[in-house]
Amino acid sequence: MTRVAIAGFGITKFSKEDVKIESVLMNATRDLFSNTPNLTQKDIDGVLVSSNSNSKYLSAILSEIVGIQPSIAHSVESLCNSGTNSIVSAYSYISSGLADVILVSGAERYDSPGQVLEWDKLRGEFKHPIFWASLFSKSYKRKYRITDEALALVSVKNHKQAVNNPYALSQKEFSIEDVLTSKKLTEDLRLLDCSRPCTGGASILLVSENYCKNFTDSPIWISGLGQKTTSASFTKNLTFDNMESTKIAATKAYEMSNHKSKDIDVIELHDAFSVCEPMALESLGMVDQGKGTEMVKEAYQTGNAKINPRGGLIGSGHPLGATGIAQTIEIVQQLQLEAGKRQVDNPKVGLVHNMSAAATSSTVLVLES
Repeated sequence: MTRVAIAGFGITKFSKEDVKIESVLMNATRDLFSNTPNLTQKDIDGVLVSSNSNSKYLSAILSEIVGIQPSIAHSVESLCNSGTNSIVSAYSYISSGLADVILVSGAERYDSPGQVLEWDKLRGEFKHPIFWASLFSKSYKRKYRITDEALALVSVKNHKQAVNNPYALSQKEFSIEDVLTSKKLTEDLRLLDCSRPCTGGASILLVSENYCKNFTDSPIWISGLGQKTTSASFTKNLTFDNMESTKIAATKAYEMSNHKSKDIDVIELHDAFSVCEPMALESLGMVDQGKGTEMVKEAYQTGNAKINPRGGLIGSGHPLGATGIAQTIEIVQQLQLEAGKRQVDNPKVGLVHNMSAAATSSTVLVLES
């Protein structure tokens, strides 16, 4: 089975712009071509599009706009982890020998239909994600005696780190008091506890081992991946204070990569809401159950940006189809030592955690230089 590398990427600034999704895909892809030496349209065997705007023929439309005639072209829609699931699909095509070079491009608009889950009837009238996040927050705080101030520090940290990310939606720092006095959405959630939907695109180029030298001198290898879907309806979660699908996906990714959680130097994880960051750290095995907020606090106080260096979803914004790809791009830049002011000290192994719908589905990638 051939090894698979990431050889190029492109990204747009995340914004509240009212532009067509086709334009966002095109701009992210153009940026990828600009950043990838020697790449031509004829090199690309496959085009995968990650988006929840699934009423359109987006993979074929993007191919035509850019001038590609791929052997493989389709879209992947799985809410918030559409991006990493697209990467898993591309990896599978390349590792099986069906393709050598695949463009994965994700995009979303600020008004994505994926934000509200009309199909989950168990939610009743509470179809917006803030309601499952509120249940998570209440359960997590109650079980581990976590304060609102401890969770607010997640938002403070990630907004601070987003200031150094030129593509982030937010460019403003906040205090714990700012978070705690922001608009109250539910009993346990405030506005600054939440990531924000936005318009944005991200593209990434996956290549086989034999082809990577054509496009880069510093390939980043996908050494492990894991995916687990436990249900569709969030009420079927075993508990609301940890992420079962994340635990299972992480175990698979660690086993495939021959790494353990202690080997991870930099992490991009899915902080759709402030409570998700400590819960994910625990479910990824980075820290004991109930100790996630302590890890966040230590990282903040020491200035260590290893957890969500680009600002996470809270600081960067959350264009659903682009999020997992943007997270992966950040880890690629970190491992190539090209992350600028966000750079973590000499990382060798990085991890991407991307999830959907109250962690009913999780995808974990392990990358290394």
